[in-house]
Amino acid sequence: MKRKKNIILSIIVSLMIFNAMGQQNMITRKNLESALMDQKVTKIEIQEITFPPGQTAPKHLHPCSVVGYIKSGSVFFQIVGKEPTILKEGDSFHEVKNEYILHFDNASKDKTMTFIAFYLKEDNEENVKIVK
Repeated sequence: MKRKKNIILSIIVSLMIFNAMGQQNMITRKNLESALMDQKVTKIEIQEITFPPGQTAPKHLHPCSVVGYIKSGSVFFQIVGKEPTILKEGDSFHEVKNEYILHFDNASKDKTMTFIAFYLKEDNEENVKIVK
């Protein structure tokens, strides 16, 4: 009887280990963005921002570096001097400190767009500065 309990216990432990190993194999990593910055980061603000359908952003800049990703929807994105691009759900972006952003617009006229922004701050600088 004792031997039977040991065999059952061994099977249960083996199944638990096998299950744990299987769960580890389900974890995946995908590099979204790499950015080099000459900046001392002392504070990070993280915001989830939602644009209604067709919403455009005015020309602006960020007094701090910003990295983020598109949670849902799509964005018409253009930095001054660079080609415009469409960012889709899951895509990441990097906006360099004090770089002019011409477009960060919801590319859809009928769906909302949501993105997550990480503001990498040196001090208490504002997140966005509108440029005329």
